[in-house]
Amino acid sequence: MNESKYGFFKDDGSNHQIHSSNTVDMVIFSAIDSEDKDPRRLPDKVLQILLVKKKKNLLKVNDNESQEGKWSLPGGFVNYEESIDEAAVRELKEETNLENVYMEQLYTWGRVYTNLHRRVISTSYMALVDRKKFTVKSGEEAEDVRWFNVRSNVIGKHKHPTINGYILEQTFEITIENNEITIKDHVIVKNTVEGHISKTENTYVENKDGLAFEHAKVIQYALDRLKNKVMYTDIAFSLMPELFTLTELQKVYEVLYRRELADAYFRKKVKRMLTKTALLSEGKQFRPSKLYLFNPRWKDEEE
Repeated sequence: MNESKYGFFKDDGSNHQIHSSNTVDMVIFSAIDSEDKDPRRLPDKVLQILLVKKKKNLLKVNDNESQEGKWSLPGGFVNYEESIDEAAVRELKEETNLENVYMEQLYTWGRVYTNLHRRVISTSYMALVDRKKFTVKSGEEAEDVRWFNVRSNVIGKHKHPTINGYILEQTFEITIENNEITIKDHVIVKNTVEGHISKTENTYVENKDGLAFEHAKVIQYALDRLKNKVMYTDIAFSLMPELFTLTELQKVYEVLYRRELADAYFRKKVKRMLTKTALLSEGKQFRPSKLYLFNPRWKDEEE
């Protein structure tokens, strides 16, 4: 058997079996103050994502698909001697200089490249970080690495009934931009509901000017996961400094949940996750507010 260090079999022409290679992709989110600042109130937050531009020799998927010049999620092949989790940590460090970041597995994707007789199985990871605590820089496999603002909007929706439920198809436009670059991609999210069974499928809409490797559908999946998790977990606190005001925390919740939240509802939701301090915020523009800490034992206390 002719096996490479990346965990897949090289095709020497002796057979036409479909062999597999394994990759990892990391969706790294952060949040910053918006540039449109009203001096009378705290600024809203903008969700950001970390992307890399890989070096040219790493971008050709096959004879027909060159990803040259495209931005992508950090990631790469899993070496034969390492676990998938170890590969995610290594690739993130090598391409972006980020380390000691807690990542959770997001989803596993698969695609067959018939002309290469190869199936690529990619495990995606997600993390939320306070970007002020890290310095990103391109590594040996990346030509460039940058933070981009990211947002997703529904631009089309179609729902039709089935015998035992319904099918809802929504088209999302994902916009990724900074002061120099704007990238737009489209993803179709299909929700099939049959009785109490629900299935979701993300389909990438081909775009030669979009992100590399169909990564837009991974990002849309991560955005939906964030929205679902933010109201019943403490995931939002990964974006916060050690001390923060309730308003600052609410701004982060709103950018993750993708809509404004009523003050009373929000405060009731997060109250048990907080520890109040005797400190007040500093700032010449705004009235001082009480500062809070995240309470890491909130789940134990809830029981």
